[in-house]
Amino acid sequence: MSGVGYRQLWAVDPEGWRAAGAAWAGLVGPVDRRVGGLRASGGRLRGGWSGAASAAADARLAGLRDELASVAPALIEVDQVLAELAGRLTVAKARLAEAVAQADAAGLLVDRSGGVRVDPARVRPTDRAAAAAAGMAAAGVAAALRAALDGAAVADRVAADRLDELARAAGTGWASPPPPGRPALGAAPALVSAWWSGLTPAQRRWLIGREPALVGRLDGVPVAARDQANRLRLDVWRAELLAERRRLLSGVPPGTLASIRLRGVAGRLAGLDALVGRLTADGAPRAYLLGLDPAGEGRVVVALGDPDHADRVLTYVPGMTAGLNDAPGELGRAARVLDRCAALAPGERSAAVLWLDYDAPDFLTEAASAGQARDAGPALHRFQEGLRASHEGPPARQTVLGHSYGSLVVGVAAREHGLAADALVFVGSPGVGASHAAELGVPPGEVWASSAPDDVIRAAQSPDELARRALLRTAPLAAVLGWPGRTGHELWFGHDPSDPGFGGRVFGSGRGGHTGYWDPGNPALDGMARVVLGR
Repeated sequence: MSGVGYRQLWAVDPEGWRAAGAAWAGLVGPVDRRVGGLRASGGRLRGGWSGAASAAADARLAGLRDELASVAPALIEVDQVLAELAGRLTVAKARLAEAVAQADAAGLLVDRSGGVRVDPARVRPTDRAAAAAAGMAAAGVAAALRAALDGAAVADRVAADRLDELARAAGTGWASPPPPGRPALGAAPALVSAWWSGLTPAQRRWLIGREPALVGRLDGVPVAARDQANRLRLDVWRAELLAERRRLLSGVPPGTLASIRLRGVAGRLAGLDALVGRLTADGAPRAYLLGLDPAGEGRVVVALGDPDHADRVLTYVPGMTAGLNDAPGELGRAARVLDRCAALAPGERSAAVLWLDYDAPDFLTEAASAGQARDAGPALHRFQEGLRASHEGPPARQTVLGHSYGSLVVGVAAREHGLAADALVFVGSPGVGASHAAELGVPPGEVWASSAPDDVIRAAQSPDELARRALLRTAPLAAVLGWPGRTGHELWFGHDPSDPGFGGRVFGSGRGGHTGYWDPGNPALDGMARVVLGR
C-alpha cells in the first residue's frame, strides 16, 4: 500500500495483528510434534528393516524432518513481524489522537479525510488575530497528522516486505548452510553484528535452526534472531530441569542438602513455566527471549518490546537472591516502568529488558562482597554494546537501572568496563562502587538515584563508618579530633548515590521499604519512567 489514510488508521486494530502473529507462533508446537513423530517412525523402521530401500527411506524421513524443523524459525518470525507492526500502529494511532486533541484545543476541525480547517463556531473570521493564530496552528496539526500517517505507512511497508521475503523463502527453501567460521562467545558485539549482516536470510535461518545455542547467546545478533533461537531451546531447558529433579528424587531423605536443591529445582521449573506463559501470551508488548540458563539459580534475559526498533530502551538489573524462579516478578517490575513510559509518552516506542545474566548473591555474607558484581561486569558491558550494534535506525536512548545489589553491578560495570548507556539509575542502593558520579562515564546530569525513607538499605553503612560510630560512642575525644576522609554518607559499597554530594540527580520515593519503588502511586515509579524517556 502506497499510503495509509486518516480513516484507515483510526479504524485499524493493532491487537488483531498481534493476535494473528501469536496464532502463527502457536503452530511451532504442532510442527515439533510432527518432527518427533517422524523421528520415532524412523527409529521403528531401522529396528526391523535393512538394505538399500531401508537406507533410502531413512534418508527421506530425515529430509522431511529437516524441512519441517526449518519452518519453526519462520513461524516465530511471522509472529515478530506482526507484533512489530502492531506496536508501530499503536504508536501511530497515539500520535494521530494527539494531533486531533491539539486541533481541538486550537479551535480547529479535522474532517473524515484528515483535512484541517478553522472551526467558524469557535474562531470568528472577523477576529483577524485569532484567525491568523488558528491558521498557524492548522499547519502544525496538519504536519502532525501527516507524520502519524507516514509512520503507519512505513510500518505497513516494512511488514509487507518481510512477509514477502518469507513467502518467497517458502518456495525456494527456508534455510541454506552459511560459510565456515563463527564468532566465539564473548566476541565483540560490533564484530558479531558485521558477521551476521554478511549472511543471507536463508543462512541466518539455518544457523537459528541448527545452532540455536550459539545464536541465542551472541551479543550483537539482532534481538529477533536471538528470540527465535532461544524459543527453539525451551523444551531442552525444561528437559534439563526435569532430569535434575528425577536425579534428586532418587532416595532423597528430608532435611538434606539434596532436598534443599530439590526445592530449588521446583522453583526454577515454576519460574520457567511462568516465563513460557508470558512468552506465548498474545498481549502487548511482545516478549523476546534473549538468554536463559537453568543451571545454578538460573539466569534469564527477557525484553518487553523489541529493543532494536524502540526509541527508548531500559535495561533493569535486579539484586540479591534474584534467579529464574524470581524472573516473572522481576519482569513485572520492568513492565510497570514500561507502562508508565507508555502513559507519559504514547507516541514513542519504548522497550524494557530484564537482565539477570549474573550470579546474584543469595546470602548476606555473599552480598557483603563486590566479587559477584565484578564478575558480572564484562557480560553487562557486552550486552549493552550488543543493543547498540543491533539497533536499527537512529540510536535509542539507553538507560540502565540497578536495584539493591544490582546497582553495584551497574556501577562497577560502568566504572571498570564502560556501559553503552545514556543514563544510569540506582534505586535502593548499598553503594555503586564509586565515590562520585563522574567516575561512571555517562553524560553529566544523567546519573540518577532514589532511596525510600524507610528502606533498610540505609543501614548498610561501610565498615569504616561503623567503626567511626563505634569509636565516637566509646571515645568522645575522637569527635573533637575529627575522623579523616569520611562524609557521613558512606554506604557499604561507597558514597550513597542518593546523597547530593555524590554528584548525581535525585528523584523522590514514597515509603515502601526496599522493594516498594515499583508500587502504583509511588513517585519513584514515575521518576524512573521519566529518566528512561529523557524528561
